Amino acid sequence: MPNPSKPAKARAGTVAPGATPPPGALSDPTSLPLPMPAQRHALPWGGGRLVLLEDGAGPPLLLIHSINAAASSYEVKPIFAAMRERRRVFALDLPGFGLSSRGPDAYTVERYVEAVLLAARTVREMCDGQPVAAVALSLSSEFLARAALQQPALFSGLVLVTPTGFESGAQRRRGSMPEPRSRTGLEGFLTAPLWRSGLFSLLVSRPSIRFFLRRTFGGTPDPGLVDYAWQSAHQPGASFAAFAFASGKLFSPDIRDIYEALDLPVWLAHGTRGAFADFSEADWTLTRSNWDLTSFDTGAFPHFQAPNAFVPHLKRFLDALPQERPQQAPSPHRPAPHLRVVMNGGERA
Repeated sequence: MPNPSKPAKARAGTVAPGATPPPGALSDPTSLPLPMPAQRHALPWGGGRLVLLEDGAGPPLLLIHSINAAASSYEVKPIFAAMRERRRVFALDLPGFGLSSRGPDAYTVERYVEAVLLAARTVREMCDGQPVAAVALSLSSEFLARAALQQPALFSGLVLVTPTGFESGAQRRRGSMPEPRSRTGLEGFLTAPLWRSGLFSLLVSRPSIRFFLRRTFGGTPDPGLVDYAWQSAHQPGASFAAFAFASGKLFSPDIRDIYEALDLPVWLAHGTRGAFADFSEADWTLTRSNWDLTSFDTGAFPHFQAPNAFVPHLKRFLDALPQERPQQAPSPHRPAPHLRVVMNGGERA
């Protein structure tokens, strides 16, 4: 079990966005406060750490933010606050984001799945072996789904909030994953020292962040989220994970196979406004007894925009989950596709 780590004292000011740690080194945020009152845990992660925030009591609930240029666990703050009275809630900052370490590293689908599995194993251990209910936003839903398919016994159920992989054309996202590459050509171009800092500065300026979140919300974004996103994006080494996302390599080409192979209970919640409202290929979930589908008259973050509708539905879904889940083989009518399994030491098969 990891020991809680005390928050480092914040230093005054911020650094230039995209500032680079020493070669080969990861760095921790220097001036980023906790996004909400919580106990902080640090999990060893390569040359750095992953941060888990914890509060509450009850069955475990793991929250995972989205992936974008300025992502952090602030994105799950309303769920964290609403559920800590009845759940032991954990919020994960993924590698390269929020309070977790940043810098030049291999930001790949496989590594993000490994981070989700590490967090889920840790939470289950801290909660006396109870299976973990998990919530993920947007692209991180793909990582969570793959993690749950690899190790279903870790989880009791999944909540996917405005997940990717249900938009028009998503039925073509099938087949096997390509061999992982630590860096694509586009990613190498974006992170070239000559222009990395200047390009990232434009990407994470306050107007740019507000513009992106306005598209996400389909209207005026939460001002606290805008402010925290700006702070998070102005930490040392913040550009590397962001540019990995911008390169497009974190979207799984086989995600439709992954979703269809899930046997766990899944609730898919999405908005109908804004730039991420295309769920035209989600109807197949209506034929699956383990899937629930709910749309909200909101943008991509219904937990921010309609908490009085979102939270009661979330509570009902979680309360119906089994607290003990025996390990099961994939259903014979829905065989799992070939997966590249991520092991503790990073081996992939």
